[in-house]
Amino acid sequence: MSLFRKIFGLKSTPEDNIKSEERGKYMPEIKLPIDEKFTINFKANGGKFLYCENMEEIYKTLKNILQENNWEDKNVFLLDSRLKDLFKDFHLRDTKKASESEYFLSTCEYLIADDGSLLISSNQIAEKKLRDLPANFIIYATTSQFVENIGEGLRGIKNKNKDRIPTNITTIKHFKTLEDKDFLTYGSSSKNLYLLLLEDL
Repeated sequence: MSLFRKIFGLKSTPEDNIKSEERGKYMPEIKLPIDEKFTINFKANGGKFLYCENMEEIYKTLKNILQENNWEDKNVFLLDSRLKDLFKDFHLRDTKKASESEYFLSTCEYLIADDGSLLISSNQIAEKKLRDLPANFIIYATTSQFVENIGEGLRGIKNKNKDRIPTNITTIKHFKTLEDKDFLTYGSSSKNLYLLLLEDL
């Protein structure tokens, strides 16, 4: 993926270095690849992006997150039984009570490139409001979940759940700690969010 080639120091093409305004006003905009666009916007929102090529890297990265934050012995709000099974070797202290949890471990529906947000629904958070969830999120997602915009994500949810469309569909967009909040994020549920992204394409 183009983003990861850039991160790991592979050379960009000359066109990558030409700013849009230098190309002339009638030239088309340079369209960023979807993964790169998401990552730029997600980081601008304050999210912590952790790209992993395989499950071994996912496990190692999750272990590091838990150790760095001293969360190994803390309660985790975990509703997804598949994640509980996926991370069974961590012996997570899972609970269904958000108020008693230090962090929330979940998946998401889609990763929205044009604003760097995460689309979630009742499949992940049941009927809870974002403000009722722990301040710390660890989201496990895959590169096949990138979509260009929220409309594409909503269509995807509808197509995947033809029998029963999930309710409580929302986006998480602000990933700053309380001290970092500014007037633009006032009133929103800001979360300290780690995104564990697995390459699956």
